[in-house]
Amino acid sequence: MRKVLVSACLMGRRVRYDGRAKTIGDSVVARWREEGRLVVHCPEIAGGLPVPRPPAEIEPGATAADVLAGRARILTPEGEDVTGHFVSGARAALATARGHGVEVAVLKESSPSCGSREVYDGTFGGHKLAGAGVTAQLLRDHGVAVFNEHEVAEAAEYLGAAERG
Repeated sequence: MRKVLVSACLMGRRVRYDGRAKTIGDSVVARWREEGRLVVHCPEIAGGLPVPRPPAEIEPGATAADVLAGRARILTPEGEDVTGHFVSGARAALATARGHGVEVAVLKESSPSCGSREVYDGTFGGHKLAGAGVTAQLLRDHGVAVFNEHEVAEAAEYLGAAERG
């Protein structure tokens, strides 16, 4: 049975920077849980960040690929460099995915770790731009199909096609 890596905050775990969860009540995710498919993971916690913690964003003008290549940083509003935690967490997520044979991930959109389509722009002004978080980028770079919490149906379709072979 193929496994699905899913952000811990989407499964009701209070691991977000603000100490909250962003639980999704999706019937497909509920079915995956019943089937034992879910591999629940929070890269930020795996990278050593506490709960709660200051918000963090990829610095303006940079991408997740830049961060992974060591050309950019992830910063808090106070300017604290938390890049190492995010990169370590992304590597832990990849190791978890590989260890469970994961080919599909459903991650929390807009996060500097898990965003799959958009992330905050690095100004802490609440503005988003197209791009990925470092975990989503690293997983994609290693062949994992990444979806967000609004794309569960697409993730299920992808998983079904992979199982049909």
